[in-house]
Amino acid sequence: MQDRFNTAAGWVLFSGIVALGLSSVSAKYFMADKPHRPHHMGYPIEGVVEEGGGADAGPGLAQLLATGDVAAGEKAAMGRCGTCHTFDQGGSVKQGPNLWATVGEPIGKGKAGYAFSSALSGHGGEWTYENLDAWLTSPKGFAPGTKMSFAGLSNGQDRANIILYLKQQGGGPALPTPEAAAPAAEGADAAAAGDPTATAGPAEKPGAEAAGAVAAPAGDGPANTNKGDN
Repeated sequence: MQDRFNTAAGWVLFSGIVALGLSSVSAKYFMADKPHRPHHMGYPIEGVVEEGGGADAGPGLAQLLATGDVAAGEKAAMGRCGTCHTFDQGGSVKQGPNLWATVGEPIGKGKAGYAFSSALSGHGGEWTYENLDAWLTSPKGFAPGTKMSFAGLSNGQDRANIILYLKQQGGGPALPTPEAAAPAAEGADAAAAGDPTATAGPAEKPGAEAAGAVAAPAGDGPANTNKGDN
């Protein structure tokens, strides 16, 4: 009877050792002991920037600011940033600094004695529109080591709206001027309108029809907050 008990206990112990070994091996193989972000997100999360994704493609910052909505910016700022920041003049310091008169001020300085992280206090420069946009896109990308836990906003118009609201709260430099689209080639337009003095493109050479090549006149191409540290 004692022999059977010892045998059973031995097998149980052996099974436990094997299970522990397999668990350790599988953890190392699948890197379960090193939590990391999935290579492919299962579904998009609003307002979160995918690693390596950066800002979304589309109109430039100047254009987004020119067509932005301050009211929408206030709503977004209060919803996303209001837990940690205040925006009114003389507002209290929460987990992050008060953001009154932030646009155009030195990065990581002032703010009623708020203790910024060295990542921001030593960053240098000012909160220009471009820097604010980069910060809102990815705080940790803009200032590695920042205490700010906010992941960032991938939508450029959302960022522009928040920046406009920040400008309303205390002012700031003049908004950047959107780049005008390049004018159409005047020669081609005039020729299409029947202007006899206009010069169209060079005459088509023999054989060009077979290649489908039609020379066109050249024209200029288009020139190309939650903000505070927590």
